[in-house]
Amino acid sequence: MSTISVMREAARTGLRRRARGRPRRDPGPLARAVARVLVRTADGASRLVTDLLGAGPAAGRERISEAELRDLVAANTVLDPDERRIIDEVLVAGASLVRKVMMPRTEVVFLPARLTIAEAARLVRAETHTRYPVTDGTHDDVVGFVHLRDVLLRPDVDPCVTVGELIREVKRLPGSKRVLPALTEMRREGQHLAVVVDEYGGTAGIVTLENLIEELIGEIHDEYDAAPDPVHAGLPTVVDGRLNLSDFAERTGVVLPAGPYETVGGFVMAALGRLPVTGDEVSVPGEPVDVDEPDPPAGWSLRVVALDGRRVARLAVSAARTAEQRPDPAAVPSRQPGVGQPRDPLAGQRRRASVGPTRRVDAGKPHEVNTPTPAGRGRPAGPS
Repeated sequence: MSTISVMREAARTGLRRRARGRPRRDPGPLARAVARVLVRTADGASRLVTDLLGAGPAAGRERISEAELRDLVAANTVLDPDERRIIDEVLVAGASLVRKVMMPRTEVVFLPARLTIAEAARLVRAETHTRYPVTDGTHDDVVGFVHLRDVLLRPDVDPCVTVGELIREVKRLPGSKRVLPALTEMRREGQHLAVVVDEYGGTAGIVTLENLIEELIGEIHDEYDAAPDPVHAGLPTVVDGRLNLSDFAERTGVVLPAGPYETVGGFVMAALGRLPVTGDEVSVPGEPVDVDEPDPPAGWSLRVVALDGRRVARLAVSAARTAEQRPDPAAVPSRQPGVGQPRDPLAGQRRRASVGPTRRVDAGKPHEVNTPTPAGRGRPAGPS
């Protein structure tokens, strides 16, 4: 019980003991000031003593780590599997940054402010988005966004009106902001699209409310999305170069080392030390987690299959073979170029690069992924 409560109880007891016929005297200003000082002094002294004795308000409360909290949720039998998975995704998303789930600026469809409605209508009909950032100059000068309805479903608008006259205010978020605060902020303000700004003030990309929600509950597919790929595709497989490292590990079973990159394409570029070309190959040595595996791979091979400009578009991932697993060159008949086997036009361009060891997690059976999945929780984080 605090000092103030004790003094109030004592005052009430004294009033009950006072004779009913005696008139009550109100304390004067001096008495009130003295009482206030005494109460504050006693309260501060009691807090100091309890702190010194280790009996503060937070005494006895144990602090648990995030890993312990996740173990408690995983071991809880009251929650069903879906509830446990959502709680686990929320804990993981608490450490995720907006720049890891955004759509990079190279993949964003921007509309110049000088375009007329008729010109913009021809562009948006070829896309599947509903919101488009509007720029006034370069992609770093985003002045707002327009909705699909503003361009196609307003017959009263003059076709010669420019897109810049119909823009709406767009929200901006730093790339270092975490996913959960960004989701809360966008929901509170009723925003569905935000421009992600890098540390230099330029446009890093965009993120939608759907992208942030997918970080918590998983992928959301609609009628315009391709069929989802299996979670464990195994090896060999073909993946999109925009796949982030965590999703790449989930898809292939291979955990790549962390570094100054966020996607598997960035990992290949960092390993090569230059811009990649088609046919480049990166060898990743590693040790299998399962020591009882009968035929463990010596590592993994990442080969560039296709480029999109200067970006790695598609990568072929396969298990590397040891010297004992490789076929004997003497047992394989050699073929001269042009005699039963065409010369490889990329033979002179291919380069190999090796990186530090990594490890493999539970990989599934070999399966070919025909539709690569970009960075984020599945499909690219584009305008909704």
